[in-house]
Amino acid sequence: MSSKTPRFVPDEWYRAFLEEIKHNIQSAQIKAAVSVNRSLIELYLSIGDAILLKQDEEGWGKSVIERLSQDLKKGFPNMKGFSPRNLWNMRRLSESVRDEPILQQVVAEIPWGHNLVLLNKIKEASEREWYIRKTIENSWSRNVLTLQIETNLYRREGKAIANFDRTLPAPQSDLARETFKSPYIFDFLNLGEEAHERAVEKELVKHITSFLLELGAGFAFVGNQYPLNVAGKDYFLDLLFYHLKLRCFVVIELKAREFTPEDAGKMNFYLSAVDDLLKHPADNPSIGMILCKSKAQVTAEYALRDMNKPIGVAEWQAQITKSLPERLQTELPTIEALEAELEAFSGEGEE
Repeated sequence: MSSKTPRFVPDEWYRAFLEEIKHNIQSAQIKAAVSVNRSLIELYLSIGDAILLKQDEEGWGKSVIERLSQDLKKGFPNMKGFSPRNLWNMRRLSESVRDEPILQQVVAEIPWGHNLVLLNKIKEASEREWYIRKTIENSWSRNVLTLQIETNLYRREGKAIANFDRTLPAPQSDLARETFKSPYIFDFLNLGEEAHERAVEKELVKHITSFLLELGAGFAFVGNQYPLNVAGKDYFLDLLFYHLKLRCFVVIELKAREFTPEDAGKMNFYLSAVDDLLKHPADNPSIGMILCKSKAQVTAEYALRDMNKPIGVAEWQAQITKSLPERLQTELPTIEALEAELEAFSGEGEE
């Protein structure tokens, strides 16, 4: 019997541990479905290739699609996905990846419905590849992928002004730079132009699921107005998170105004306190992110230049996109959802 005294486990450590275990379980659940999906996409690509070949070499026209659809439905009555519309989509996907060998490899890693979203919304091959890899990395549902495209994540990621390269060791500095973006899009907020920081913070916490989705994968919420006692005086952090991949606390301060140099000094103070009072020796240095309504790039760069703590400055915006999906799935898709999509051979492809 062990004589070791049970060790106290901080709440943020346990939350991070729990999220990691849940992620591993869900990832394991979908491996079989992903394998089936890969076979399905490869089948669709082969059909698309065959149609393209006949149209290129034999000059077959549109009528062959209608005829092929009818005959495939008769030949495989228990299979879906052979509507004329879906056959055209197979042809379109094959044509779009024909001269893109890397893209041709990765399209089979995401479901057919995801591929249709990218095929219809993204024309540039490198951008499509980027969204596919992000979908695989974060296990985005189709609705979440659509939202990320609508909010132009491809051009926002890594755009926060920060001093990470100087204050963090590689490769943590690279991961930190990729983790933060600018601007942050808080479409789910319904606030007036003159809303104060506390009102914004209250709404973000109220919509914490959507907020975490916009922050990106890896953030575990610790609390808002988190108290720190320094030299007998209480200070309160707007929002405190723990990042599972960066393995550090992340302090977020909200400003419903333009960034000022004083904001960086205050954040530097907060990070020193968090590192002293909350950080465990095994944790990496805490990171600060100041979210403002607007920022002057030169001013922010000067303010961060000589700071010895890792700090970023980014803008936030509310009510930017025209519409949002009614339901957003922020975690890994369930095995039931994946099986339903695979069984239907893509509901979007049927008429």
